[in-house]
Amino acid sequence: MLAKELRELSMDDLELKRKEFREEIFHLGLRRATGQLESPMKVRESRRALARVETVLRERRGSTNQEGRP
Repeated sequence: MLAKELRELSMDDLELKRKEFREEIFHLGLRRATGQLESPMKVRESRRALARVETVLRERRGSTNQEGRP
């Protein structure tokens, strides 16, 4: 999912996406540890997608928290 698409989502949707990606990363880690993971790149893609979601969340929270700062 692209950052542009994420910026169009609501805060609640972003929080849900973040939870989903964290769970996915956890399960992928378990599958990797047991040798059942077909594509190791899936872990990397999921971590990057989570980072995108968290970046958009941080941008939105920062714009509301730092209005009085230069």
